[in-house]
Amino acid sequence: MGRIQDKVAVVLGVTPGNMGQAIARRFVAEGAKVMIAGRRQEALEEAANEIGVAWAVCDITRQDDIEQLIQTALDRFGRIDVGVNATGWGLLKPFTATTREELEQMAAIQFIGPFQFLQAMVKAMVHGGSIIEISSVTATIMMDNHAAYMGTKAGMDHVIRCVAHEFGAQGIRANSISPGGTADTPMSHGGLNFEPIANLYKREIPLQRPGIAEDIANAALWLASDESSFVTGQNLQVNGGQTLRRNPSIQEIYAAMGGVPATV
Repeated sequence: MGRIQDKVAVVLGVTPGNMGQAIARRFVAEGAKVMIAGRRQEALEEAANEIGVAWAVCDITRQDDIEQLIQTALDRFGRIDVGVNATGWGLLKPFTATTREELEQMAAIQFIGPFQFLQAMVKAMVHGGSIIEISSVTATIMMDNHAAYMGTKAGMDHVIRCVAHEFGAQGIRANSISPGGTADTPMSHGGLNFEPIANLYKREIPLQRPGIAEDIANAALWLASDESSFVTGQNLQVNGGQTLRRNPSIQEIYAAMGGVPATV
């Protein structure tokens, strides 16, 4: 028997090779019935075929899509036990250069949409369940030119605590996971496999390596399972201890790439 045998999980924010797919794959390996979702049908079908799960198109910025996703999962499986939001937009933009349009897009992807996803999950989990939000180490420690991303992730961490507080009596647990940079996912653009950049991060990570998607999938599995049945309202820092230190500065990153000299 798997650790989440026969539990029904919805994982939103899946594309081939990303963190969402790693989580879905891990859930399937441990016996769950999984439906994955994302906004790009072709990529979603590819990911679903690779791990053998159901899928549904869902753009997190569209409330109708979210509600249809939840209904589709309920119609197919009869219930939802685990809901994971792994969506995000890794905008890197200087603070004073970030436009209103970009702020509105970031809010739609990383705050309003996730908020509405949690609302739909709370309504669907009439017999309780586990809600998992993928956050970021940068919701706690600083990173240059990343304020819109960081602020919305930090905001959702607190919304997760609100859900845990208000719906614990309904048997709903809500937690978030904060990865650091993950070397094998699209958002890192392969930068953490470039030795000069990897060395910068090793200096700031006590466990001496960048994360990989499997690290986050393992944490999500634990939160989805009954092993964490008394854990709610928490933010798990799954980043090798990086919150004990810092992110490299933008000057250090440029210098490592052979550009602007570091001034620290």
